[in-house]
Parts: sequence; structure tokens; C-alpha cells
Amino acid sequence: MTEFVLGFFTPWIVFALVLGLQLVVPARELKGYARDEHTGEPLTYRLNGFQIFIVAVAIWLVGGITGLVPFDWFWQHRWEGVAGALVLALPVSLAVLPGVPAQSDSRVRDFFLGRRRNPRLLAGRVDAKMYLYVMGATLLELNLLSFAAHHVLSHPGNVSPGVILYVGLFTWFVCDYLVFERVHLYTYDLFAERLGFKLIGGCMVFYPYFYIIGLWAVADLFSPDPSAGYLAFSAAVFFTGWVFSRGANLQKYCFKRNPSQVFLGCLKPQSISDGERELLCSGFWGMSRHVNYMGEVIMAVGLTLSLGWPLLAIPWLYPVYYVLLLGARERDDDRRCEEKYGELWGRYREKVPKRIIPYIY
Repeated sequence: MTEFVLGFFTPWIVFALVLGLQLVVPARELKGYARDEHTGEPLTYRLNGFQIFIVAVAIWLVGGITGLVPFDWFWQHRWEGVAGALVLALPVSLAVLPGVPAQSDSRVRDFFLGRRRNPRLLAGRVDAKMYLYVMGATLLELNLLSFAAHHVLSHPGNVSPGVILYVGLFTWFVCDYLVFERVHLYTYDLFAERLGFKLIGGCMVFYPYFYIIGLWAVADLFSPDPSAGYLAFSAAVFFTGWVFSRGANLQKYCFKRNPSQVFLGCLKPQSISDGERELLCSGFWGMSRHVNYMGEVIMAVGLTLSLGWPLLAIPWLYPVYYVLLLGARERDDDRRCEEKYGELWGRYREKVPKRIIPYIY
């Protein structure tokens, strides 16, 4: 019973640790794209996500090496962890509703999608959204390492190279997000999403537990021994997606910061303008209007393949989720941009006709 309770509160401990580290770990301050609703000034963010990630992983390693906490603790108590994270996410999502005008005629819809856009905590030292993303990424990595540790401990003579590759690629995915934390200040989540259960529950529960559903499915299995060629192909698929996703997001970030900057020394920016605003329409952003979404899906496919179980259905839920999420988000973002840019967005559609997949869709 004691272990059950500790497992239930494990994500709470991680969330509290990340919050404490955000306050004490040195951070660089950068202005983002989102603006203060009252002053109209760009919001300033304290960014230290990667340092927090390193500290959290180091604590996990020390706990396992010293025997204070088993390496596979998060696996042993994964279901209690999901329950604990969900139980916390629900009241937190309710707590952000009061004091802000309703965004719709449905309280349930407001609970799910949220009302507040960019709330700050502790006198502005912590941005709620950035905290949630770093917190979710940190817990995801701890789950990833612990689930893999369970596989290694359970099958010492038959450790799957696919599982090892999967952990390596997913760790790259998480580290990449945190290393390029500044880039995400200019992404849809930060300036368009409101803070509701969709975002809070997503970062507390869905992101750290569902994203690695492939490892949930195979960690206990005697895994096949995929060939080196198959593993290389899986990694190539993943990094192809990474180039599109990271390249597109980084190019847009550079353009927002300096519209005349040549990206990667070879992609000269081309844009269209209405005299006040500019839209980038070259490089990655000349291929399709959301080529970065295609990259995210390709990365998810590469991760799923890397496990070495291409015919197992459950791991494919991860890329399917991305297709559904990003397909709907693209439509929503298209409507939002049409409202924001008007005739300029129509010109951009004509210049870049494909939504996500170049030449196809």
C-alpha cells in the first residue's frame, strides 16, 4: 500500500521538482511572439528547460545507482502514476477558469479548451505554458528511461536493439525540444492555445505517458532481433522527419527575429507583405503551409518502426494520434490566419497551395 501511494504521488514530486528548478536554475531571458493582453508588449520568458532535464535525469541515475529508487520505478508504478497525474490535472484545470470572461457558451468547452492565454506564476517568474511543456518533457524522459530499464532488467540475455534505438531517438526528440526551447516561443501552442484541460492534462498525463505507448507495449516482451539495415532505415525515417520539423520551425524563428537573415547560409528569405505584415513563403515554408507537421508525423513513424515490431498495432497509435491532432490543428490555424491576415493570407494560399504534404495535400 505504501508503494502504491508513493507511485501515485510520483508525478506530483516530479512536477514540484521541475517548478523548484525553474525558479533556482540559471536561465536566459528572451522575448517571445505572444504579447501581454494588457500592455501589448511581447512577453519575456525565462528559459532553462534543458538544464532542468539534465538535473532530473541525474537524480534518477543517482537514485538507481544507490538503490534508493529502482531504475524501473516509473514502470512498476506506471498506472498509479497515470492516476496521480490525472487527479492533479483535473482541479488545476478548474482552478484556471475563475476570474476570466467565458470564451464560449459552454462551461465544459471552456474547461477543456481554456480561457486564459498566457498566465504567469510567482510574480511572472514562471510562464505556465512553458512550465507545463518542460514538466511534461521531463516526466516523459524519466518514464522512457525507466520503461527501458525494466526491459533490460527483465531480459538481460535478450535486450532488444530496437528498444535501445527507440530510447535513443526519443531522447533526441526530447533534448531537441529543450535545446531549441527558444524556437517554440514562436509556435502555435504558445501564442494561440488557451490554458485548459486540453493543454494541462495533455502535458501532465497524455504527453509523458501516451507518447511512449510503443514502449508500454513491448517492454515486457522477448523482442525480435531486427537487422542492422532495418534499424538504419528506421533511424533514417526519424531524422528525415526531424529535418522537416526542426528545419521549418527554426527557419520561421529566424525570420521572425530577422526577416532578412539567410537561413543556414543558403535559403534566402522570400516573403509577401501587405505593407505592415510579412509571411515567409520560401525554403521549408514554400513547400507547404505546415510542412513541419509532416515532419512530426514522419518522426513518429520512424520511432514506431524502430521498436522492431512493425506489425504490432498498439505502437502505431502514436503516429495515428499525430495525424489526427495535426490535421485538425492545421484547419484551425488556417482559419485563425485567415481572420488575422485577411487578403494577405489568400495570397499566401495561392503561392503555397498545399496544406501539409508538398505536391500532394
